[in-house]
Amino acid sequence: MNLFGQTIISGILLGGMYALIAIGMTLIMGVMKIINLAHGSLVMVGMYITYVCFVFWHINPYAGMFISMAVLFVLGCLIQRFMINRLLAVETILPENQVLLTVGISLVLTETIRYIFKSDYLSINTAFSGQTIFLGKMSVSVPMTIGFLIAMAFTALLHFFLTRTDLGLSIRATAQDRDAATYLGVDAPRVTMITFGIGAAFAAAGGSLLLPIFYLWPDIGHLFTAKAFIITILGGMGSTMGALLGGLTLGIAESLGATYISMGYKDVVGLVVFLLVLLFIPGGIKGLVRR
Repeated sequence: MNLFGQTIISGILLGGMYALIAIGMTLIMGVMKIINLAHGSLVMVGMYITYVCFVFWHINPYAGMFISMAVLFVLGCLIQRFMINRLLAVETILPENQVLLTVGISLVLTETIRYIFKSDYLSINTAFSGQTIFLGKMSVSVPMTIGFLIAMAFTALLHFFLTRTDLGLSIRATAQDRDAATYLGVDAPRVTMITFGIGAAFAAAGGSLLLPIFYLWPDIGHLFTAKAFIITILGGMGSTMGALLGGLTLGIAESLGATYISMGYKDVVGLVVFLLVLLFIPGGIKGLVRR
């Protein structure tokens, strides 16, 4: 029973950090209506920035996270403004061209990082990396607990931003109906640029929180793209609360799979969950709740 409880707690903590990454993707998909397959690469770049801050300037990874978020916000705005927006502004034979562009961006970011840092597996070792706290006979990782609490704080702040600020309401309006929002005076191009920047910043935040417990290498971005996409579909596109529930669900599923099946099959469990969602609840948790 203690093992089961510890597995569930670990899954919840991990899922909360997954959700923070997925929230960035679901924001972009909800507003821009495109699948951003470069999202995991943005997570990876954010992790490397936090890694560099820690190794070369001895900045705590949770402080370096804010540097990473600022850099990725700017990078995200530039990508949207000068690359994705240019493609959206012209008529193309294949609407999938926008998706192909994000694949190209992902490859460029991955290979640029590989050129700078090689393909070596990297990690950081902080004073609290191996620390645990005990709940009865169950041990809980300190980095995972800290990461979860920060992720929940960011999620709450984003919810407040989207529901209580003019810019947040403009983002929601653009996501619901871009043309109607434009007629009401919303600067849709500016809103989409900022949204992409926020999504990239949240990707960096989630990656930075996972850095103390994950190995880092250039191709890790592909893994996070898959996880974010699974969570986005599971939670329902454009729903931040759905992304949170989806992240927790995926984290628990992976944790149970790693404990009771095999650590090597942890990611396979997530893919099985994804297939089951597509088959039985294609609208995700959000669609199920509406029923």
